[in-house]
Amino acid sequence: MHVLLVEDDDETAAFIERGLQEAGHSMTHEATANAGLISAAAQNYDVIVFDRLLPGMDGLDAVRVLRQSGVTAPILLLTALDGIDDRVKGLEAGADDYLVKPFAFAELYARLRALARRQPLLEETQRRQIADLVLERTTQLVTRAGRRLELLPREYRILDYLMAHEGQIVTRTMLLETIWGFQFDPKTSLVQTHMSRLRNKVDKPFACDLIHTVRGAGYVISAPD
Repeated sequence: MHVLLVEDDDETAAFIERGLQEAGHSMTHEATANAGLISAAAQNYDVIVFDRLLPGMDGLDAVRVLRQSGVTAPILLLTALDGIDDRVKGLEAGADDYLVKPFAFAELYARLRALARRQPLLEETQRRQIADLVLERTTQLVTRAGRRLELLPREYRILDYLMAHEGQIVTRTMLLETIWGFQFDPKTSLVQTHMSRLRNKVDKPFACDLIHTVRGAGYVISAPD
């Protein structure tokens, strides 16, 4: 496992690097957000760890820049802010997980391994289609009725997962575990917010809806009858 750590505190960085090396892994350390962005764009990492509070650029802004530039590596956000709102902001910015300081290395390592184990979305087919909705997995191009849909990385992952389970109910818990890696319910409207945004792009501009809410159960995507 090769980890990119963007952390301005040298002691914290040394602590994490020592633990990773003892476990047989490698780490690249950058002390500023700009250096981290350059490194993340130039090399493929198994996991990226960003400190929430960095000089010159907020860690949330850095995560947004990474996602908008197409970096898909899992991102763990380190933060001294333990409020629910702060955590939700990090996740909505594009982070996959968060860890509140101070932390035990064992917990950090477990989270890194869990993120690194996530398989890239390269399953049985590279093209999904439901009615006039087409998702090309090799290019991540999504179109409906020939019109290109501009999806954010997490919106794309949600749609890909829904289309892989065409006609089946996808629950909120399934999305939390698969898209965000949560093994618990964060008691937020995270899923609903992202689904609303996705449906505004996939369904709202067109004559019929493909994504449907199954009250009390979850969501299902299917072609119209």
